[in-house]
Amino acid sequence: MLGELQLRNRVVMASMTRGRARNPELAPTELHVEYYRQRAAAGLILTEGTWISPHAIGFINAPGLFAERQVEGWRAVTSAVHSEGGAIFARLAHSGAVSHPDFFDGELPPAPSAVNPGLKSFTPRGFKDTVTPRAMSIEEIASTVADYGAAAKNAHAAGFDGVELHAATTYLLPEFLNSVLNIREDAYGGTAENRARIVLEVLDALIAVWGPGRVGIKISPTLAMGGFGPTDKTIETYDYLVGRLNGLPLSHLQVGRALNDLSGTPIAALQDTIGYYRARFKGTLIANFGFDGASANTAIESKQADLVSFAKPFISNPDLVRRLREGLPLAASCLETYYQGGPQGYVDYLAAP
Repeated sequence: MLGELQLRNRVVMASMTRGRARNPELAPTELHVEYYRQRAAAGLILTEGTWISPHAIGFINAPGLFAERQVEGWRAVTSAVHSEGGAIFARLAHSGAVSHPDFFDGELPPAPSAVNPGLKSFTPRGFKDTVTPRAMSIEEIASTVADYGAAAKNAHAAGFDGVELHAATTYLLPEFLNSVLNIREDAYGGTAENRARIVLEVLDALIAVWGPGRVGIKISPTLAMGGFGPTDKTIETYDYLVGRLNGLPLSHLQVGRALNDLSGTPIAALQDTIGYYRARFKGTLIANFGFDGASANTAIESKQADLVSFAKPFISNPDLVRRLREGLPLAASCLETYYQGGPQGYVDYLAAP
């Protein structure tokens, strides 16, 4: 079980930005319909990060869930997945400081604080260095929380089975959780409770739309953000957040594990990231990042994880579930087609004979 859903296996297709919404509306197309349909044998599909509003955009040709045309496009996707017996959650995203003025007619992107994360942004004019963003006002934070709620309603209208909150990688919500990128001195910064406030407010907004067992969240506490790695406040902040998650009727918590050596860092205790949060989270836990069939089975058999999500293997193996079950070799993927393009490297990978 995943919240209110009975899944047919423990394989999750992780969210992956693929950049195929090549239209002014940023709406899913027939390519998206076929791409997700091909992979519907997964126990659960998590869509690519999907923008909650025009202010949330931070990567070219990624789709949204803030306009009717986008809802129509996603409705065709969910219908195709359901016709194959699959389940699919929308991954709701806001890019925050890793966006760029090129997306906003020259205006600065919104962020917790005016701190440049020192990353690259894939803009309509190519890769560019991130800039120093503008700090969001209290009113803008409230408006953003409302945008998440509106996107959740659109996801419901589009026929999704639930939503997952993108609080991982380098996007807006992890920026709020990071004590270097978030230097606010108001109710949204300065303490673990304040840094986590917006995340919990957004989850409340999503649950108000979807009800119990249909809202999940992904975190990646060990991931560095450009020039800013995890800080001496990271464990404290995420301990507080995960403790609060136990009081919410979530479908799941997805955790990205550490693949680098954390010895000598402020987060050395998170080396076994999955085990650390398994001991602290009482609900369904999805383990993510760098798993193969053998390590996924070990994580599930040892009860460290309830499900395991796979990203890159699903790109070139639409029948990944069967390949894992039967021990078949995995096909290689083409890096050049990961984030942009058309059908090639997207829907033309073949199932195993």
